Amino acid sequence: MFSIYFSSICESSVILLMSLDRYVAICRPLRYHNIMTKSFLISMTIIAIIRNCLLICPLVILTSMVQFCKSNIILHFACENMALLSLACGDTTKPQIAGLIVRILVNVLDAGLLLISYSTILYTVMKTVTGKSRHKALNTCGTHILVAMLLYVSGLASSLVLRMDTTLSIDAKNLFTALYLLGPAFLYPFIYGLRVSEIRKSLVKCWRKQNNLFS
Repeated sequence: MFSIYFSSICESSVILLMSLDRYVAICRPLRYHNIMTKSFLISMTIIAIIRNCLLICPLVILTSMVQFCKSNIILHFACENMALLSLACGDTTKPQIAGLIVRILVNVLDAGLLLISYSTILYTVMKTVTGKSRHKALNTCGTHILVAMLLYVSGLASSLVLRMDTTLSIDAKNLFTALYLLGPAFLYPFIYGLRVSEIRKSLVKCWRKQNNLFS
């Protein structure tokens, strides 16, 4: 449970650091190398790890304190908070509230910071950058925004589905969890890879060859 939540929140932290990098590169280009130093990046990484642990540890501790009296097998894709609590026979109010707080803090706070960062970036780009440089900046920011949307929307959908009435089938809940945990990671290579001209040209070439074979 700790590993699943830690990795997913780390993913959100990485996206936040990427938005910070783009903000400094576009809005403070002359100071980029002075700000984005090795020591600064190490400090931000340590802060992100500490934040993630502070968010997850209380949730794990509260869940471990719940009394379990049902089967020790969870009918779920991953060892998530709500999946474990479904096996409990005691009061699960505190771990449920803790899990909801973690989800809100990660989705709302991180998404809000991303929105502020990219709004500032887009304003600066539209105001000061022209031509190919503007296209490149918008392309990069668009890719990052798409990645962030995939992560936060899938995470929010998975959280809502797990908290819905039990009339929803186990398979449906597992599907949403799988899409949240595996979907974004599966799509990242395609999203970032298509931005590389060599990869894009190779894909177009392969597509044309296939069309010629079947025509």
